[in-house]
Amino acid sequence: MTRGRIRARLRRSSLYTFSCLRPNENETLESTSLPDRPGYSRIVYCNQPLVHQKRPLRYPSNYISTTKYNILTFLPKALFEQFRRAANIYFLLAAILSLTSISPFSAVSMIAPLAIVVGLTMAKEAVEDWRRFIQDMKVNNRKVNVHKEGGVFGYKSWRDIRVGDVVKVDKDQFFPADLLLLSSSYEDGICYVETMNLDGETNLKVKRSLEVSLFLDDDATFKDFKGIIKCEDPNSSLYTFVGNLEYDRQIYPLDPSQILLRDSKLRNTAYVFGVVIFTGHDTKVMQNATESPSKRSSVERKMDYIIYILFSALVFISVISSVGFAVKTRYATPNQWYLQPNDPKNKLYNPHQPALSGLFHLVTALILYGYLIPISLYVSIEFVKFLQAIFINQDMHMYDEDSGTCAEARTSNLNEELGQVETILSDKTGTLTCNQMDFLKCSISGTAYGTRNSEVEIAAAKQMAMDLEEHNSKMPNFHQMEKINSGFEASEIELETVITSKDGKDDKHLIKGFSFEDSRLTDGNWLNEPNLETIILFFRILAICHTAIPELDEETGSFSYEAESPDEAAFLVAAREFGFEFCKRTQSSVVVRQRYPLFGQPVDREYKILTLLDFTSKRKRMSVIVRDEDGEILLLCKGADSIIFDRLSKNGKMYLEATTRHLNEYGDAGLRTLALAYKRLEETEFTAWNNEFQKAKSSIGSDREAMLERVSDMMERDLILVGATAVEDKLQKGVPQCIDKLAQAGLKIWVLTGDKMETAINIGFACSLLRQGMKQICISASHMDASAQDSKEAVKENILMQITNASQMIKLEKDPHAAFALIIDGKGLTYALEDDMKHQFLELAVDCASVICCRVSPKQKALVTRLVKEGTRKTTLAIGDGANDVGMIQEADIGVGISGAEGMQAVMASDFAIAQFQFLERLLLIHGHWCYKRIAQMICYFFYKNIVFGLTLFYFEAFAGFSGQSIYDDWYSLSFNVILTSLPVISLGVFEQDVSSDVCLEFPALYQQGTRNLFFDWQRIFGWMGNGLYSSLIIFFLNIIIFYDQAFRADGQTADMSAVGTVMFTCIIWAVNCQIALTMSHFTWIQHLFVWGSVAMWYLFLFLYGTLSPTTSGNAYQLLVEALAPAPIYWTTTLLVTVACNLPYFAHISFQRSFNPLDHHIIQEIKYYKKDVEDEFMWSRERSKARQKTKIGFTARVEAKMRHLKAKLQKKQSSSSYPS
Repeated sequence: MTRGRIRARLRRSSLYTFSCLRPNENETLESTSLPDRPGYSRIVYCNQPLVHQKRPLRYPSNYISTTKYNILTFLPKALFEQFRRAANIYFLLAAILSLTSISPFSAVSMIAPLAIVVGLTMAKEAVEDWRRFIQDMKVNNRKVNVHKEGGVFGYKSWRDIRVGDVVKVDKDQFFPADLLLLSSSYEDGICYVETMNLDGETNLKVKRSLEVSLFLDDDATFKDFKGIIKCEDPNSSLYTFVGNLEYDRQIYPLDPSQILLRDSKLRNTAYVFGVVIFTGHDTKVMQNATESPSKRSSVERKMDYIIYILFSALVFISVISSVGFAVKTRYATPNQWYLQPNDPKNKLYNPHQPALSGLFHLVTALILYGYLIPISLYVSIEFVKFLQAIFINQDMHMYDEDSGTCAEARTSNLNEELGQVETILSDKTGTLTCNQMDFLKCSISGTAYGTRNSEVEIAAAKQMAMDLEEHNSKMPNFHQMEKINSGFEASEIELETVITSKDGKDDKHLIKGFSFEDSRLTDGNWLNEPNLETIILFFRILAICHTAIPELDEETGSFSYEAESPDEAAFLVAAREFGFEFCKRTQSSVVVRQRYPLFGQPVDREYKILTLLDFTSKRKRMSVIVRDEDGEILLLCKGADSIIFDRLSKNGKMYLEATTRHLNEYGDAGLRTLALAYKRLEETEFTAWNNEFQKAKSSIGSDREAMLERVSDMMERDLILVGATAVEDKLQKGVPQCIDKLAQAGLKIWVLTGDKMETAINIGFACSLLRQGMKQICISASHMDASAQDSKEAVKENILMQITNASQMIKLEKDPHAAFALIIDGKGLTYALEDDMKHQFLELAVDCASVICCRVSPKQKALVTRLVKEGTRKTTLAIGDGANDVGMIQEADIGVGISGAEGMQAVMASDFAIAQFQFLERLLLIHGHWCYKRIAQMICYFFYKNIVFGLTLFYFEAFAGFSGQSIYDDWYSLSFNVILTSLPVISLGVFEQDVSSDVCLEFPALYQQGTRNLFFDWQRIFGWMGNGLYSSLIIFFLNIIIFYDQAFRADGQTADMSAVGTVMFTCIIWAVNCQIALTMSHFTWIQHLFVWGSVAMWYLFLFLYGTLSPTTSGNAYQLLVEALAPAPIYWTTTLLVTVACNLPYFAHISFQRSFNPLDHHIIQEIKYYKKDVEDEFMWSRERSKARQKTKIGFTARVEAKMRHLKAKLQKKQSSSSYPS
């Protein structure tokens, strides 16, 4: 074998009693026909791929695409995306109208900005989709060995595979399509498959071929191979398959155990042969995929409504202008001979057709007042979001040293959406966990071993220590209470004794899968322990009761293990470290090398396997019956404690009480537990039972499984308890702390996993999504048979009843601290997601503190995400790391991919990519909070400044008799958004910080400002609009009043239109730039440069523009130097108007900070006066206030513990106040 590994060739079918037991070769099949109804029409001609390229079959190729666009659809779809924006539609109409003679501006000046804005955005979309295309091509161009003809195989690209092709897949390769397993490198057609990309599970699945195809184990055997497969049509169900194989005039039924699904991986098997059934988008994994959606943030969608409002205002004032112009044309134009009103060709000033003149003027006004709707807004937002994305990408606090990857904002469209997330839907395996189990603690013969604490215990203890310190500092009579409760044992107020002297950070542990620390058992010290025989038996159960295969690394001489579950691998590593190394498996035995025997030398002990009763989710236990070297027959069993404890004999419960107590402690620490037991068998007892068991195995009929279960249950009785194990499903670094912080920020967290319910619950405890005392609502349909239509209706009724009862229970709960957790499996979810039940399910889920959905398919993940998104109408975020998470990542408002070990499918489908789940805390609480406030304030300010500028144009036109005349020079208008006010607003959107990053993490409740939309609600939007209206009125009328008949020059001349317009424009520049300075909370030299530099830029522009020839500068020639600068009234008017414009806003923020401050206002005050350093108590008090009330996470666990301690203290105090 490669990489220096050696593996024995085994017939694995003898190890399995349920999942892999095949019927006898001579058994008569009761029924092999497919259901006679739609959905079962697919026909596959094995080894004849060309047949399927012709009608009526014509199956699709194996080419897949996950892009949003292709060459044909890019232009129409991308244009549709751009013109979904209301403002772009307006500017498109304005650009078209600019081609007419009634436009006040040239066509180029209207079309060019629109083309630039739309073109840049479409280019960005094209680049992002090109990246998806490149990833698709990498997958489509993978190579696989395909049968060509005459028993000769050759390599082809995945994209060239066709239905009916026979393919040979080697170890550690992905399956290129959905295949029917024909044979494998094992003699009996067994192979191991890893389905991590499909359901997120890391444990290996065992697949088996039909016995009739076992001879097809060599290339040459396929020379004349022919067969016909009739099966179900393409569908999204990962766990079902119905079909049959017609071969050699016989019909053989097929089931899911013979199907190898695309994107799963071949493991622990040298090679397999299979025939292609489904290709490309017909495969089950692609059937579970959803189309790449076009996502827009809620802020951007709301911005469209603001555009509608401003457009309505634009139309309103344009109508007023056109009516005024029509009236003027009708009554005043006949006296204005210079307009040539009697010229029949003059339709613009025709007093005989005032309505037509008014209509033409309406178009002119719509274009003239177009500054109310800023086209540069979209360009500025795109640029700001691009810079924000760069800051996210370069955040070194989100850099993962192990993988060398940084965070990546794969799209910048949703930056502000990160600050408004209400619900997080997370995958489990590879996202919350590391796909690694560590043996941490154990209980043997009633004695607890293992001093190392789990990550959950350490983090919770730290949190509790901080809370106790805060609590004690608030109790002035605490020492008196201590005195009163002097008899209170120290153990009752200790923090669960989990903070170690090394603070939980011990780098000594280097063995993967083994984090156990206890000198009583390590290094062979268990030889000195009492109950030595029980300890040896415990280790032997770990080393024998499993289905793993050892692999010897010739380079190191050590064994590693290919196990069906990570638990088994951890047990075997633990047994090895304790001195019981599983080193060999043969057809009928296992060999364990004891390194610490009583006589000092390693000894290989062989145990003959008589029977193995495998683990299933229904049985929740596994047993193996072995004969040791002394001829003694032993049944060794491990399983869930609830199952094992019910099967103990009367004399087997010696350690039951102590073991139960230890299991509760392990469960509270977030560890996964199993109980271990055994019993000795007499030869006659085993022989009699084995005869019954063989009869059940060889039986034919629908009750075969039930018979096997009944006979197995007979044997697994009267057990003797040995002890229990506790393994830690290694969470990714910082996951519990991250979940706790997100919970404090008010976010709800759902876990959607393909794992079993027991595994999901254990992870829930490890993450503190579940805790002791939380009431679990388990909804499941697994125990019911839903084969018939009537049964399906009954199951549906049962699920509805479970949901109704659970909702009623929550409503009747009177304890304010009560917490509920909803746990539902995939079958139950199938019914819960139906239209007539999904809203009741959602109401129940929303009422629960945490929700865990287990055994869910990728499509169910997407459907749950859609239900939460549409049902709650709140922002949802989905996070995952595998191909099975792509659906929910695309369906959520924000998709986050973990760039982990499961490939790049999730990352390629995501909007943001991070290396670890813990970085989600920083991505949301810091970057999300900042980006939301920045974009919200930026948009509000943008509309404010354009309202100020646009309305002054309307006022002057009305003042000038609706003449269509602009008071500003054309170059002033063009430079307003592009040069003079663009940089300050960009600096606001990129650099603004209400609080620092550290404070964002210390005060997670600040995040609620985004979820409550405090900075972009209608009250604030209309407030900014009102501010703009007020400023425009002040600027226009103060200037008109001052300059209307006031001497302007030294010789007594009054100001002309160009002078008044320039003064008015100067006031606008000063007012809007001072306004943005008042808006900013965080100043750097960049903000100062951009804000005050923009003001200076106006004077520089006015000076340089005035130096140009009069043919270019017109009335602005030498205007600043000769007319404005020498006039004191110019400077005093600018100062007066600027103060008058900003005074109301200044008064508003002063009042708000003094009498109704927001959270960040208080923090800013504390930081400014350095009270966080001088008064630590106040700082701690404010920090404790900044937590949202939550029932999940460490905080909730600590608070529950604190309530428990307080209750004990009060009880102790009340009892001590009475004399004995």
